[in-house]
Amino acid sequence: MYSSKNRPIVDLTNGDLRARIRFCAETGQIWLHEHRMLLVHAEAQGTLRRELISALGMDRTRGLLTQMGYAAGMIDFELARTRTRGDDDLEAFMAGPQLHMLEGIVKCTINTLEYNREAGTFYGDFLWEHSWEAQWHRDHFGTYSEPVCWSQIGYACSYASAFMGRPILFKEVECAGMGENHCRIIGKPLEEWDDAKEYTRFFIRESIAEQLIDLQTQVVQLRSAINEKEKLPADVVGNSASFLAAYELLQQASKSQITVLLLGETGVGKEVFARSLHEMGSRCSESFIAINCAAIPHDLVEAELFGVEKGAFTGALSSRPGRFERANDGTLFLDEVGDLPLSAQAKLLRVLQEGEIERLGDLRTRKVNVRLVAATNVDLKQMVKEGKFRADLYYRLNVFQINIPPLREREADVTLLANRFLEKYSAIHGKKLLGFTDKAKRAIFAYHWPGNIRELQNMVERGVILAPNGTRIEVDQMFSSYNDQTLEFGIDGNGGINIDRPEPKNDIFDAVLNGDMTLDQCEARLIQAAVDKAKGNLSSAARMLGLTRPQLAYRLGRLHESASPNHNSALSFVQTI
Repeated sequence: MYSSKNRPIVDLTNGDLRARIRFCAETGQIWLHEHRMLLVHAEAQGTLRRELISALGMDRTRGLLTQMGYAAGMIDFELARTRTRGDDDLEAFMAGPQLHMLEGIVKCTINTLEYNREAGTFYGDFLWEHSWEAQWHRDHFGTYSEPVCWSQIGYACSYASAFMGRPILFKEVECAGMGENHCRIIGKPLEEWDDAKEYTRFFIRESIAEQLIDLQTQVVQLRSAINEKEKLPADVVGNSASFLAAYELLQQASKSQITVLLLGETGVGKEVFARSLHEMGSRCSESFIAINCAAIPHDLVEAELFGVEKGAFTGALSSRPGRFERANDGTLFLDEVGDLPLSAQAKLLRVLQEGEIERLGDLRTRKVNVRLVAATNVDLKQMVKEGKFRADLYYRLNVFQINIPPLREREADVTLLANRFLEKYSAIHGKKLLGFTDKAKRAIFAYHWPGNIRELQNMVERGVILAPNGTRIEVDQMFSSYNDQTLEFGIDGNGGINIDRPEPKNDIFDAVLNGDMTLDQCEARLIQAAVDKAKGNLSSAARMLGLTRPQLAYRLGRLHESASPNHNSALSFVQTI
């Protein structure tokens, strides 16, 4: 339960939200946390309002602007929630009015605020001063008969409703646009207003957008159910020139039974291409069998590919067909074909030439009719020169070659893929997410993606899992840790995203072991870093170092005595605390 009267909003925020505003004169970008903002001329905004009133009339314009304010309130609540996760309820609520002030809309002061989130009770009485909407409307249309702070009311209703988890309706009981000295609003739960039915359209929980999201989710779930046996999606996504060129070759290959060799880095989607080739071809009703040659021990490759007869070797307790037999009349996808041992390469060549196989331990040949698709991320031509891959097999496989470009060469596709994975994993994990924050979008676009599409897919799934339901995925929810290092994304001087990796942790060790730094100097730097982090509090610094305060003071004194003049400056700060 909270109750407060006559408290200005700005006194409760300590400038934390103001510190999150970033301006970039070079690129003309403004950021509030991870959301891109616009600094718009009030008069230009007023012109838009006037044109809307002229075209739509007062009532429709009021509805439109109220909905716009409602959407803005929801976005600001997302930002406030991320900022105040560890704060009390009061700060979480006050962040919204302060954001409204920072955005230049209106100055807000509490007259009365009483609420109990557990009980669902709420009563708010706020004073609005210098309202942009009221001032503009009065200047252009004169004193009006009804309140005119339409988008501001939508904002207040939205923010308070999101905060309370139930519909809260604010009404403007005094308005400067009606000739008053200021504006005043009162908010209560929707059902406590006698005329609440007039405002219910602002509190429809299942909006059109949410219904569309639900329908999308159902479609994805149905597709997943139909293809539940498939580990990878059968579709491909992309609009970039390099991708479309590769996909055009894939479509041409699907019209025949030609052997296809897919080339590309790890994670570019070679298996997705292979599945698409199978689905587009005449064998789509038959089996698609995939095998990763690099994942099979060399002494078991032949048994996996060609099958084995009972008793062929120790442990062969029954006969079983190999991948070629299982793919008969369908498609066999050999991933990482460059890792096949030379003995298996010779037998594979015979199968391709003769169209028949022999199971391991069997003398009988079996006819197979298989469409072969091979893939590799290594240079097979170079392996042929080095004697690691048979030249005749290379020429047999390299009949129709398709190079799949890496993700860094498909800039136009990064956003499409990210949205595709967001849709997919939101459905899988049962979440409704609003997309990515502006900063997250820029980070996705700026990142190099060494792991290609597979890395992007995994990162987006991580973000879907970590993002609270009904919010947007933020940068740290996708990139917070990677390869045992923390990736920090910031906005550089040109308004772009920079990626900062921490320095390797063993640098200071190497400096000591290489003679570039003495042990005393290392200790002095460590102590100074602890004191800096503790903001001069020696007791706190001692706890960080696992020492008592007297022990830290003793070490400081000893280091000060033994330090050379060049090191005195490094210790002077901690000595004066």
